[in-house]
Amino acid sequence: MDAGAAARLRAWIEGEAAAVADLAPLVSAHVVLPHGTTVGYADLTHRRRLLEFDRRGTLLSAFRWRDDALQEAWARLPDRRWLVVEPRAARDAPWGVGDRLGQADQLSGPRRPLTPFEAVDWTRIDRIPTLADPTVLPAGAGSTMLNVIASLACDHGVDRLRYAGPFPTEQLFTTLLEAFRYEEPTPDPLDAFTRGDLAWRPAPHERVITPEGACLALRGRVDKVVWRGRAFYRPDAQGVGRYAPYRVRDVGDRVVCSLWALGRALEDRLELTASGDLVRIVDAAPRGGERAPVASEITDGVGAIVAATSAPALAPVIRAAVKHLSLSWAPLDGELMAVTETTVELSSRLYAALTERLRSLPRERRPGAGLEALTELALLLGDELRARAQDAMAALPEAKQRALMEDPPEPAADTAGVIAGAVATLIAGAADNITS
Repeated sequence: MDAGAAARLRAWIEGEAAAVADLAPLVSAHVVLPHGTTVGYADLTHRRRLLEFDRRGTLLSAFRWRDDALQEAWARLPDRRWLVVEPRAARDAPWGVGDRLGQADQLSGPRRPLTPFEAVDWTRIDRIPTLADPTVLPAGAGSTMLNVIASLACDHGVDRLRYAGPFPTEQLFTTLLEAFRYEEPTPDPLDAFTRGDLAWRPAPHERVITPEGACLALRGRVDKVVWRGRAFYRPDAQGVGRYAPYRVRDVGDRVVCSLWALGRALEDRLELTASGDLVRIVDAAPRGGERAPVASEITDGVGAIVAATSAPALAPVIRAAVKHLSLSWAPLDGELMAVTETTVELSSRLYAALTERLRSLPRERRPGAGLEALTELALLLGDELRARAQDAMAALPEAKQRALMEDPPEPAADTAGVIAGAVATLIAGAADNITS
């Protein structure tokens, strides 16, 4: 054991005082990971994980074991609250007795139940479990949970897991990429995943919480940054492209978190070193100006693109959902979009970037740029619209849901026309700022 690392670990454990008092005497070995994370174990032979600290001494997770079984696990969320794993605590899960996720404000404090999930053997995990209701998870809980599973799988020498649950969505696929790597080679990994044919190799990330409150995920590089409730991602993971309007990018020897659209950075928010130390916070400057409504034709066009690129059963529900929203351009500070139950505000900075781009293009190229901008809006709104459509479908009678899934409607015949009309309206609305 490294004497310096062991001393630091003891000091960090003592700093947590009563919260981990029962675990402190059990720590007899430790491992320091590449980015400085220190994991305390009961022993290295069986890899009985107890405590995990980041390189700054922030407690990230705690595991309590009893009679060779996991009693409970606590993992810190990006907002510094805690996700709680409670084995065999769910009695009414769809699978019978199941495990349960909960949430707590303080380590070892009262927890609020979130959702049951498939029970697993935590001493040797053999699959990626299915959650009963992923929609109730707080921000960052999915990736936190998957990272716990990947970390324990690595501890126990498990080199391959599969997910065979009923929700093999693109969102779950991209979240899995934060803690796993899919087994290569495969020409279309997302398609293989939806069929249940994709194997995943555990590849957990390390986390660092900076004194300023940024939560970083590192895996050879800074992969993800959560800052003031907003998650910034790399646009690629294992060669898979990811839509990342809040983007982590390399600029020289620095890592920068930016608002990204139309192929460029619209606004920088954070600057870090390559190893994840915060260099600079770019506070969003207050913006004046009036709000301006987004034309209904543009709103309909956004809905048409999202519907056309979603599951066929959701398409008509998405087209209906977008009509219940009022869209406007607004002077947002440090955001690309703000959503309420009935309104969506889109950044006027994004609109300014669009008109600037149109100004630089000859007239014949403006329709293509307009379609690109409309697609950008659809990507920005897509997850929100799909979530609303899924909620609407869940409220339907079960027979109606089954009918939509088994025999989805044909694509809407007016899709191309609605999108073309939206592009024309978008260009016309920006025309006052464009010279031929």
